Amino acid sequence: HAQAKHSQSGQILYTDAPVDHDGKGENFSPTDLLASSLGTCVITIMLYEAKCNGWELGQINIQVYKTMTSKGPRKIKSIFLEIFMPA
Repeated sequence: HAQAKHSQSGQILYTDAPVDHDGKGENFSPTDLLASSLGTCVITIMLYEAKCNGWELGQINIQVYKTMTSKGPRKIKSIFLEIFMPA
């Protein structure tokens, strides 16, 4: 596995390759983190814009769906975000 340390908070983030790529699957894969980062980025921007405009968004949840290629070099084929928020 690999690890990265956040310089400001000191938090450590661990990654691992998926089992089907000789990893142990014990931590997020790098592509899992990429998809998760996109989802949290979208929510962070939404919350920032809401704060700047005086809007109350309430509880927001996001589901991130990542599809990998099945042939050729393994890479992300698509990422789909589904955002849930109060009406």
